[in-house]
Amino acid sequence: MQLIAALLDICSERERPIIAIDGPAGAGKTTLAHEIYLALAPKISVNVIHMDDLYDGWDNALGADLSAILKYLVNQHQKSSSAQIKRYNWSTSSFGESENIEPADLLILEGVGSGDKSLQDDLAALIWIDIDPEIGVMRVIDRDGYQVEDEMKKWLGTQQKYFSQHSTREKADFILTT
Repeated sequence: MQLIAALLDICSERERPIIAIDGPAGAGKTTLAHEIYLALAPKISVNVIHMDDLYDGWDNALGADLSAILKYLVNQHQKSSSAQIKRYNWSTSSFGESENIEPADLLILEGVGSGDKSLQDDLAALIWIDIDPEIGVMRVIDRDGYQVEDEMKKWLGTQQKYFSQHSTREKADFILTT
């Protein structure tokens, strides 16, 4: 895959590189993050952080709190320091206990909002994955079940507003289509 080779080159040219993978729900961001992890982990240490683990539920997912957490994670990564996060439990609608994330050579941020404008200058690469948002929502419903259908339909507007505010697609270094 040419993308993997390009990312490896980018990572070798930067100290403490960070890759963000953003795009509409259901586009394949998690799958791509996993593929990049599998390809690069034999060569360098890699941490993957999923936005779904950082969101504060549906209604408070994309806002100042997420931006602050992302900035903290980036700062810790750049200092080669461990970071503390609390992962969101979607079943209980609450955050879990604090977890320690050990430093790694590469940090991959994956999910809607990972290309936050406050981070864009710190990113070695911003990858955007395009998909028709309606198709993406159906993929999520197929994966997670019809209990998320109403929330996912609202999410279409939430993510679009966020992408517009952060110019995520326009700032992307790589644009992929699924």
